[in-house]
Amino acid sequence: MISDRMASVLRTLQLDDRSEGVGDATLAGARALGVDGLAVSLVAAAGLTELMWCSDLTTRRFEDLQLTLGEGPGPEAVRTGAMVWVPDLARVRHARWPALSMEAPDLDARAVFCFPMGIGAIRVGVLTAVRRTPGPLTGQQTDDALTLAAALTARCLGGESPLGTPAPVDSPHALQHAVVHQATGMLSVQLALPLPQALLRLRAHAYSSGRSITDISKDVVDRRLRLDHNGTGNGTPPTAVDKD
Repeated sequence: MISDRMASVLRTLQLDDRSEGVGDATLAGARALGVDGLAVSLVAAAGLTELMWCSDLTTRRFEDLQLTLGEGPGPEAVRTGAMVWVPDLARVRHARWPALSMEAPDLDARAVFCFPMGIGAIRVGVLTAVRRTPGPLTGQQTDDALTLAAALTARCLGGESPLGTPAPVDSPHALQHAVVHQATGMLSVQLALPLPQALLRLRAHAYSSGRSITDISKDVVDRRLRLDHNGTGNGTPPTAVDKD
């Protein structure tokens, strides 16, 4: 059985087919689940997920860190199609997510719960719940989260524009990681690399520089940064000769 609060969230999601409808459901869903934040990410190209909706800054920062590192509960949930629960990020085994385990003590996010969105072998995305305090979800919270993930999956598979009317690119509801896809494509052409390897170059440079992969990607797209085959860059834009 789902809670009355989650039933209200699902009614809102069902009745509102606009892009903003999912955003409203994300905010209300976080309150219904008793967590600090919710994120909805969809499977995209080159092994990435695209952050579509995020209810708070702590969750957004955690999602961006997972994208930068290429590891964590979200990527694992998408890869395996199974729920991934981390009641205390500070106690994650180093061997499971080596880079994330080193970052965990400094994160505002302390507990993360990922619910895959998909049907059978079809991977649609992942619903991520984040809390600033450690501890597991209750049985009721788990049932509610699974129901919300199923509703979002149905929304995604239900039409040509599953999350509603596309938002303008300069709006707060535009795709959050589109610039990463663009930078990956540019780097793939510049270095003659397959897309997965180009993404690894971006991740390596972001991690070594202590910046997010989103910020690094913006510099690449705006031609303020040119990376080489070692994942390093001199911070200068390419010349007219080597743009091709």
